[in-house]
Amino acid sequence: MNELDGNPADRTNSRLGRSHPVFGSPGFLRLWIAQVVSAFGDWIGFLAIIEIARRIGGDQPGSAIALVMIARVLPGFFLASVGGIIVDRVNRKQLLIVCDVLRAGVLLVIPFVERVWGLVLASLVLELATSLWGPAKEAIVPNLVPKEQLTAANSLSLVAAYGTFPLAAGAFIGLAKFAEFLGGSSAGQVEWALALDALTFLVAAGLIATLPLMTRHREKKKSNSIDFAQGVRELREGWTFIAISPQVRAVLVGLATGMIGGGMLIPLGAVYNDVVLKAGNAGFGTILVTLGLGVAVGVSVLSALQRRLDKEHGFIGAVFGAGICLLLAVSTANTFLNLAGVFAMGICAGSVYVLGFTLLHEHVEEQLRGRVFSALYTLVRFCLLLSITVGGFLSDGFNWLFDVLFDNELAVGSWAMALPGVRGALWLASIFMLLASGLAWVSLHTSNKKFQ
Repeated sequence: MNELDGNPADRTNSRLGRSHPVFGSPGFLRLWIAQVVSAFGDWIGFLAIIEIARRIGGDQPGSAIALVMIARVLPGFFLASVGGIIVDRVNRKQLLIVCDVLRAGVLLVIPFVERVWGLVLASLVLELATSLWGPAKEAIVPNLVPKEQLTAANSLSLVAAYGTFPLAAGAFIGLAKFAEFLGGSSAGQVEWALALDALTFLVAAGLIATLPLMTRHREKKKSNSIDFAQGVRELREGWTFIAISPQVRAVLVGLATGMIGGGMLIPLGAVYNDVVLKAGNAGFGTILVTLGLGVAVGVSVLSALQRRLDKEHGFIGAVFGAGICLLLAVSTANTFLNLAGVFAMGICAGSVYVLGFTLLHEHVEEQLRGRVFSALYTLVRFCLLLSITVGGFLSDGFNWLFDVLFDNELAVGSWAMALPGVRGALWLASIFMLLASGLAWVSLHTSNKKFQ
C-alpha cells in the first residue's frame, strides 16, 4: 500500500477541504513550508561545507572545493534513474521523511570530518538523499494541488528553492557574529550553520509527516522489492514514455540542452564581471540580485497568466528568450545594459522552470512520475557537470583564438569591442540555449511514431 499520488488529486483535495486560493490546498501549503525551511537550511549548509573544504584543503583549497562540488553533482547523474524506480514503488511520503532525517544526521557528523575525502563522502551521501527527495516531492505535488493551479504551485516551488538564498547568505554571515558573541571567535560559524541546517531538515520531516495523502493500490504482481530484471523493465518503461510523449520529450530536451549553456554562467559569470564589466565584487552581487529579481517577476507574471497561456509554446519561447537575453547581456560592456539583459534573462529562466515542470505534472502518468523526474534530473545534472567542467577550458581556448585572430579586439572604424575569451565562451553558451529552444520545438512537433 502506497500513497495515492496519481490523477485522483481532486479526491485528495476533497479530503483536505476547501482549496487554498494561492497554494491550491492546505496540504501543498505544508509541503511548500517544508521546502522553504529545508531550502533555507540547505543554502546555509552549502556555504558551510564550501568553507570547511577551504579550511581542510591545505595548500590546495580550490581542488578541495572542486571535489566537493563534483560530489554534489555525480550521484544525481549516475543514480537518479534507479532512484526513479524506487520513488515509483515505495511510500513517497515515508521516503521524503527518511531522506530528510538522513541528511540531518550527515550534517551533524560533518563538523568532525578532518580530511577532504571524508567531506567528499559526506557530500555524496547528502546528494544521494537529495536525488531521491526531489523526484519524490515532485511526484506528490499533483495529488495535493488541483490541475488548474499546478502552474502557480511550481512558481511557488521555484521561489522556495532559490528565493531563500539571499536570506541564507545573510544568516550565514550573522552566524559568524553569533559565534563571536558566544566564544569570542567566528571559528564556530560553520558548526552552527550545519546544526541549523540539520534542524531545518528535521522540521521539514515533521511537516511532511502531517501530509494527508490517500493510499493507492498497486498491481499485486508488483511487490516493494526490486529485482534486477524488473528494475530494467521499469526503467525502460520510463524512457519509452519520454520518447513517445511530445510534451515530456520537449521539456527534457529543452532543459537539458539549455543547461549546457546556462551552466557556464557558474564558472564564468564572475570572470565576465571582472574582465569585461570591471565592477568588482559589488558588481557581481548586483548581477545576482538582478537575476533573482527577474526570476521573481517571471514567476509572478506566469502565475497571473497561467490559464490563458499556451504552456507548450510558452516554454519554447522562454528558452529562446533566455538565449537571446544572454547573448545581448554579454555583448555589452555597459553595466546598465548588461543588468537589463540579465533581468530579462531571469524572467525567461523563471518561466522555463515553471512551464517545464507544469507540463511534466500535467502529462506524466502517476505510475511513471518518479522515473520521468529522475530522468530529468539525470540529464540536467550531466549537462551541468559538463558545462562547469568545460566552461573554463572554453574560455581559455577562445582567449587564445581571439588573440591570434583579432588581438583580443574587434574594431570596425571608430567602433571597437573587447574580445576576451570569457565573452566568446558565453556567446557559445547563448547559442546552446537557442539550440535548446529549436530542439524542444522539433521534439514537440515530431510524430510519436518516429520515436516508437
